[in-house]
Amino acid sequence: MYKFEHPEYIWFLAAIPVAIAIFLVFRIWQKSAQKKFGALLPEMAKGLNRTRPYFKTTLIIIAFGFLALSLMNLKVGTKMETVKRKGIDIVFAIDVSKSMLAEDIAPNRLSKAKFLTGKIIDQLKGDRIGLIIYAGAAYPLLPITTDYGTAKLKLDLASPDLVPSMGTALSDALKFSQQFYNDESQKNRMLIVLSDGEDHEDGWIQEAERLKEQGIQLVTIGLGTKKGAPIPIKNKRGLIRDYKKDYDNEIVVTKRNESTLREMAQKTGGTYYDGNDANLVIDALSEQIEGMEKMEFEAKQVSDYQDQFQWFLGAALFLILLDSFIGEKKSFWMEKIGLKK
Repeated sequence: MYKFEHPEYIWFLAAIPVAIAIFLVFRIWQKSAQKKFGALLPEMAKGLNRTRPYFKTTLIIIAFGFLALSLMNLKVGTKMETVKRKGIDIVFAIDVSKSMLAEDIAPNRLSKAKFLTGKIIDQLKGDRIGLIIYAGAAYPLLPITTDYGTAKLKLDLASPDLVPSMGTALSDALKFSQQFYNDESQKNRMLIVLSDGEDHEDGWIQEAERLKEQGIQLVTIGLGTKKGAPIPIKNKRGLIRDYKKDYDNEIVVTKRNESTLREMAQKTGGTYYDGNDANLVIDALSEQIEGMEKMEFEAKQVSDYQDQFQWFLGAALFLILLDSFIGEKKSFWMEKIGLKK
């Protein structure tokens, strides 16, 4: 098992293709400028190695990549241990239908749903969690686990692209969640549905009643506004090129269906929250979870993580040192490894 202590530094790796592009543009400009010297150029460049700049730049770029990895600090788990915890089982069912891409709340409904889920996970202490995504059908994203780190990584992947069937089937999400809990002895179970409330199929009432019969507490979180917004269609660069249209070629405006989510919670004795007020949702739901009776259970977790940053840092320093010994002119030992042009 491995993890990065500081995954935010991964953005440093994005500088690598930028550096490569800048270097190539500079070399093109340099060659263009050199042509102005005409016949003097061969004499001026005598003894210089034409491939050496590429080799030196490659070393620096790779060294920078290793430095970024060292800052991220890869940790490798070397031992599994069984620990006893107290908590409840919580399953998050996240709506990933196309309507969740509407941008009536920033940056869009789906991003807000993932943000809320991540913040709620951050507040948990010993509870087991699972992730479901749904649109036209429901699919497992992460089985019940105590590994919050993996849960947040999986959460980032949630998108409409992971669900092949379009539409929004709340009933399917409710039905699928009932078989998602893997411990029948666990009495305190909670299902948190994050959605804009749109439902293209019937049957959610029956499934909600079954949840109540099984003692699964339902919480619904509504996302979006009553005014609504169109569903953007974006290109690969993330720019809006059009909006989703109906059969009459009219732009579709999707609105939050608060009444469905409220009714769903009420029928099961659960709670509805307005997801647009993030702080209120996080605080109130965390307090609600904390007030539920906890059950003790055993869980396996990786312990004794060991830092691995020193390997990447050592490789970076070696490459930087190697670069400092390589000059622009030809040398005998560099000719031996094929850099004699």
